[in-house]
Amino acid sequence: MLQKLSMIFGVVFLLIGVLGFVPGITTNEQLLGIFHVNAVHNIIHLVSGAVALWAGFTSAKAAKMYFQIFGVIYALVTVLGFFTGEGLIVGLVANNMADVVLHLVIAVVALYAGFGMKAPAASMPMSTPPAM
Repeated sequence: MLQKLSMIFGVVFLLIGVLGFVPGITTNEQLLGIFHVNAVHNIIHLVSGAVALWAGFTSAKAAKMYFQIFGVIYALVTVLGFFTGEGLIVGLVANNMADVVLHLVIAVVALYAGFGMKAPAASMPMSTPPAM
């Protein structure tokens, strides 16, 4: 389940990262007219998506670790976004309140996936019954 979720995150983040560079879908640094993005923000989405796909294709353990790290980072980005408001987080990443709310939702889902969901246990080899 974690690997599939990681792959879904990967595809969505790659798509959002690409769409952030597409004129018409992003006008005046507003993705879909809602989310404030810039080149740095789009690149972060692309990198996040690539890492999510890598983790999803690697193992449940890698996917779990991705969500743990990703969730903490996005929680920090959310807090920074609340303090920044409209503008640039740490002078680099475009931000508005729609971004903050979305980052909060993403952080909650990622933290739950990373810390709340159980990774499937490795299957134990079947032992042969003792000979009589």
